[in-house]
Amino acid sequence: MAKEKKAQVKVKVGIESLWRTMTKDLALVVPKIAPTIVESMEVIEGDGGLGSLFLLHLCIGASKKLQKEKIVELDESAYRFGIQVVEGPALTRGSFSTLTSTFQVSAVGEKESLVDVNVVYQTDRQDQAIIEEMAIQPPLNFILGLEKFLLQLSE
Repeated sequence: MAKEKKAQVKVKVGIESLWRTMTKDLALVVPKIAPTIVESMEVIEGDGGLGSLFLLHLCIGASKKLQKEKIVELDESAYRFGIQVVEGPALTRGSFSTLTSTFQVSAVGEKESLVDVNVVYQTDRQDQAIIEEMAIQPPLNFILGLEKFLLQLSE
């Protein structure tokens, strides 16, 4: 049975800049916003749009690992973006059988956006509070990393 965890984040970045970076520049930006975790990210299938498959080269502690993620939702007119972990450490660390994060971006003002994050996951683990945190924290860190990156660019 699928479970979900929702969160909302307000960032000090305009919607167009946030959206472009989140979707169009994804493979270039992720290693910059999480350099201690992601060494590189490449498109291995598709053109970077809906259905595209990415390979992330991760550095977790002293070990190197690979993770595959797929864009499962991309609606530019609604500013809605979804990515699913297909294989890799994000699944195994929480015993997740599925893990999909969806981001709904809306404008608050010219230089502020609101991001609704929804993570849908399946796991057999019973420690619900810990699992919810393990599911929601990476997408929240992604949004906050994007905000920091974009704010530094505008300085």
